[in-house]
Amino acid sequence: MSDCPKCVSKTVYDPPQTVYEDYYHPQHVEVVQTVEVVRRHHCVPVYHHVTVCTTKDVYSDDFEGGYRGAARSAGAQRRR
Repeated sequence: MSDCPKCVSKTVYDPPQTVYEDYYHPQHVEVVQTVEVVRRHHCVPVYHHVTVCTTKDVYSDDFEGGYRGAARSAGAQRRR
């Protein structure tokens, strides 16, 4: 660029531009969320073993006479 006396300097303006400066501030917003608690009850088998005892008398045919399972006293007589 040369300084020529015939070239007069000029100023040209562009249209203005808007520049935004954004500032953010916290705003308290309460959000309510309902939580439903469902209590589910379940039957679960818990085994309790019960022992049943039975007693049975079994007599063999080795006894003579009619005295089955009973002890004879010393004075008892045998039947024939």
